[in-house]
Amino acid sequence: MAENETASTARASRKVREGIVVSTKMDKTVVVAVVDRVQHRRYRKTLLRTRKLHAHDETNDVREGDRVRIAETRPMSRTKRWRVVEVLERAR
Repeated sequence: MAENETASTARASRKVREGIVVSTKMDKTVVVAVVDRVQHRRYRKTLLRTRKLHAHDETNDVREGDRVRIAETRPMSRTKRWRVVEVLERAR
């Protein structure tokens, strides 16, 4: 970090995503399906692209079907680079 840059500005640049939890079978890890809307370069049609991201859930309180907000973090394992920040909506 630069001398005039604070730690809060460095943390603010981390990516934040929202998605639906699709798997909770691992310990302290959830799989979150994140849907992105992208436009086709040539045909300009809007497409839905889904990515499954592994996120760290320290308290194991997230269940399948929950809508969660995840944030980018340091690598915690080979596939886990995100952490659960908050549960936006519980599954019914």
